[in-house]
Amino acid sequence: MANKNNTAAPGLLRTLRFRDLVLFYVVALVGMRWVAIAAAAGPSALVGWAIGIVAFFIPMAFTVLELSSRYPEEGGIYVWTKQAFGEFGGFLTGWTYWGSNLTYLPGMLYFAASSGLFIFGARFAGLQNSGLYFITVSLIGLALAASLNIIGLKFGKWLNNIGGISTWLSFGVLIVLGLLAMWRFGSATPITVHSLIPDLNLKNVMFWSVLAFALAGLESSSFMGDEIQEPRRNIPRAILVSGLIVAAIYILGTMAVLVALPSNQISGLSGFMDAVVAIGARLGLNGVGPVIAALIVINMMGGVSLWLAAIARLPFVAGIDNYLPRVFGKLHPRYGTPYVALWLQVLVAAVCAILGQAGASPKAAYNILVSLGIIAYFLPYLAMFAALIKLQSEPAALGVMRVPGGKPVAVFMGIMGFATSLISCVLAAFPPSGTAEPVWYVIKVVGLSLLLVISGVITYVLRRKYVIESAG
Repeated sequence: MANKNNTAAPGLLRTLRFRDLVLFYVVALVGMRWVAIAAAAGPSALVGWAIGIVAFFIPMAFTVLELSSRYPEEGGIYVWTKQAFGEFGGFLTGWTYWGSNLTYLPGMLYFAASSGLFIFGARFAGLQNSGLYFITVSLIGLALAASLNIIGLKFGKWLNNIGGISTWLSFGVLIVLGLLAMWRFGSATPITVHSLIPDLNLKNVMFWSVLAFALAGLESSSFMGDEIQEPRRNIPRAILVSGLIVAAIYILGTMAVLVALPSNQISGLSGFMDAVVAIGARLGLNGVGPVIAALIVINMMGGVSLWLAAIARLPFVAGIDNYLPRVFGKLHPRYGTPYVALWLQVLVAAVCAILGQAGASPKAAYNILVSLGIIAYFLPYLAMFAALIKLQSEPAALGVMRVPGGKPVAVFMGIMGFATSLISCVLAAFPPSGTAEPVWYVIKVVGLSLLLVISGVITYVLRRKYVIESAG
């Protein structure tokens, strides 16, 4: 990124190559926990993935390709919506995007904490109900990921890459074991033509919002546009390759979990590992569980590192645009990374991890974090798809990659993506089946989502007033 003096910030070097981008996208998009939640909805989830790819992933891919090509500078969705809707639109989009990830990160670390217990077999199984254990793991994970990213992407990217490789290995093992179990014992969940038909009852309603959320994240690399080698060439290729990988992983992984366990016995928090252990036991491979558990922990840490690195650029960019105190744009004197923004994210994410646990079991806290993250995440997506539609009226510079088919297709893709994002926001507010206090669940999720938006509006108004008064 260029600073105020138009000189390259010392730590922001073009270190991300095509291979790094593919692994980046795999870590950003693939979540083992989403496979478990999908499988809990039954075989219809297999069709659901296909619907999600058509209704959401493809519109998102074309939107990111055109907007990142139009405005390849660092800042991503913040820059795109600012171009389309002005300063306030860009700030509020960046604010909600930043806030959504700070609830998303503790959820990832909760999943890592749950899966990590399987490394030790049944020895520490009782910790699955310990709030203190989940909070402690979350704090340690956040601190480790932030420390690596402060040193710089030259080092932090390796945790991202290792996380991507661990995703392939863990899913690969699960899929192979699932095929072996299917061949020898058949499927634990009957997969018939009737069971493949999507069920739209309220029991499974949260799954549909999770499905779209699981496919989101392609815009993440655009926050680091100045750190990508040949972004206009490498981003489209990486999206295509990683998109095929992600689709295969989700569909085959969901099928493997359904083969391992009846769908009504699958949990979103520990369902992936439950499936691995169940298949391993049926095949006489009891040692496979701890290995996969270790890979999941590595994968989740890679994901946390990735998202910390990506969203740190939002307060960094907004900080030097004077919407936030200038300290947010401060770079580390040695490594040239936005270390103030990174540590601020760790602090807020830590608070979310602690508050999410307050008065709730780890499972209930996890579900609240997931729902809140989905709603907050899709709010800026609404602005992104609307920006694609609005910017069709502006001429594109030479070399910009447009949506194939031009303006009519771009508008259609924008409408489809916008509609899917809006529906996902609404569905995410519904409490999962079996929630002890469903009314309070909705109040917490909707109330915290509104608080995020209102706090952004207040921050913008107050800071703008301060800047105007200072200038006068």
